[in-house]
Amino acid sequence: MLAHWDEVESGRAEAGHIAGLWTDLGSATGTKTVGVTRIRVDPGKWSTPLHRQTGEEEIFFVLAGSGVCLLSDRAFEVGAGDCIVHRVFQTHTLRAGDEGLDVLAFGERGETEAAHLPRAHVSWLGGSWVEAGTGQHPWEREAAAGEPELPELGERPESVVHVDDVEGDHDGGSWRLLARTAGAERTGLNWGRVPAGEEGAPPHSHSADEEIFVVLDGAGTLELHPSPQRVRAGVPYEEQPIRAGHVISRPAGTGISHALRAGEPGLTFLAYGTRRPDDVCYYPRSNKIYFRGLGLIARLEDLDYDDGEPR
Repeated sequence: MLAHWDEVESGRAEAGHIAGLWTDLGSATGTKTVGVTRIRVDPGKWSTPLHRQTGEEEIFFVLAGSGVCLLSDRAFEVGAGDCIVHRVFQTHTLRAGDEGLDVLAFGERGETEAAHLPRAHVSWLGGSWVEAGTGQHPWEREAAAGEPELPELGERPESVVHVDDVEGDHDGGSWRLLARTAGAERTGLNWGRVPAGEEGAPPHSHSADEEIFVVLDGAGTLELHPSPQRVRAGVPYEEQPIRAGHVISRPAGTGISHALRAGEPGLTFLAYGTRRPDDVCYYPRSNKIYFRGLGLIARLEDLDYDDGEPR
């Protein structure tokens, strides 16, 4: 649930013009349906092969450095503080500048069925089939094809925003909807800054949405509030100290509400999550229920499972 990016094992990934250090922060914190990876791209190198997702939306946040984003047939500069949204079917990759490029890559983990025939080394895909696990690794094939050609650098599209250019204030702190401003449709990435002693949002838990938090600056406390049912089952309230570099995973359906409270220096963090219309959000302190797909907030009576049943 909680890990610091300095304490998670990283690995080199390189082939030809592609080279960088990868840290799988999502797996380290136990994410289920989403993930986040830190990619530190070598100076002058590319982050990945030029690619597109057919069923997942990706969001990148630039932590440090600078470079160029190649998006379909256009290219433009990116740097620290930029949020880049890649919607489904958009071809993209990144090339680092002379100082390298340090990015967080957030994405969904969609499950695609492709029946595997292990002896034949093929997998069924739609109405056809593809080779499975034979020949060169895809990155090696990309390296053999050489570097992509960069068109002349132009203006940044609306799918890229800088954190300083997104307005938004929330309860005395700052709350900026980066990905939504950049056109994200399936997921969201928000930037929050919370004053000392304040909380980022009331304690809450989701039934369907999974969330990831990345602390960028400052320090504070992660508060974990069990639902009434879990309290009756003996699950205790819990606190964990957090600081810059901590990554927090909050899978859906745990019945444990979470809140981030800022310490003395304040707290700055990224909040990533899915935006499923079937999500139900529960607020234990006020006993409120938010039905996202209906746009309805209600207060329900908390009952035991057997309440009102004949015995």
